[in-house]
Amino acid sequence: MKNILFLIVCFMTYGCQDVIEVDLPSEEPRLVIDALIKLEDMDNPSVLVQIKASLTSSFFEEVQPTQLQEITLRNTESGAELILIESIPGTGVYENEWDLDELTQGDLELRIKHNSQTYLAKTKYVPAVPIESLEQGTTTLFGDDETEVVVTFTDNGERDDFYLFDFDFGEYLVTEDEFYQGKRFQFSFFYDSKVEDEREVKISILGIDKDFFNYMNQLISQSGPDTGPFSTPATTVKGNIINITGSSDSFIGSEIPFALGYFAVCQTFSDTLLIKK
Repeated sequence: MKNILFLIVCFMTYGCQDVIEVDLPSEEPRLVIDALIKLEDMDNPSVLVQIKASLTSSFFEEVQPTQLQEITLRNTESGAELILIESIPGTGVYENEWDLDELTQGDLELRIKHNSQTYLAKTKYVPAVPIESLEQGTTTLFGDDETEVVVTFTDNGERDDFYLFDFDFGEYLVTEDEFYQGKRFQFSFFYDSKVEDEREVKISILGIDKDFFNYMNQLISQSGPDTGPFSTPATTVKGNIINITGSSDSFIGSEIPFALGYFAVCQTFSDTLLIKK
């Protein structure tokens, strides 16, 4: 695919206009799966599981919803299986109710069939810890337009923990407890000037495993200042949704393009803060 760029060079007494043809990168559309399942209400015995499917498209264009031939969740320990259904045709959103115990106990498999290709992802529920406090600070890093939020939580000392923080506006941060295991930990996050006065922000902490931690770390580093890591799929970051077509469910040696996205089941705690300028 080619895009036409007009380069206008202006001189003191005359101007000229050149047409430059630029070869833009192109590739076959790739399946994108948003299978991040956040478990916030641990008192409810059932959970609405929701997974979104889309396709990458041409350069400079947004991803578009896509229809799947089949999508199922399976607990390999209990043998229970859940078939997800596109409740509103054309949206690419597949959902169904499932028991909370099936999502939090045992190993989980996500199996997807799309365009005669089969994809498989495996994960396990990861717990988190609550946010103890959210406060608006007064410190800035580079300018007066920034807004500081001070987050406090206490790590669980009985396990090695990895966390994903969602700061709203497509802003994310990952951290591990290597240096604060079992301790009360406090840190600052800075918003830029896009946070308006009297704006309520929702901040969440998610429990994640080491593989998802590494995946998100790469996504965050590749995302630009005005785009979150989930807004535009990064084709160089490989998640855990593997194309197993013709490989007998093996994760080894597949040359077929993998799907973009990640499958994870995370306990999530959220709180809100009213920003005042």
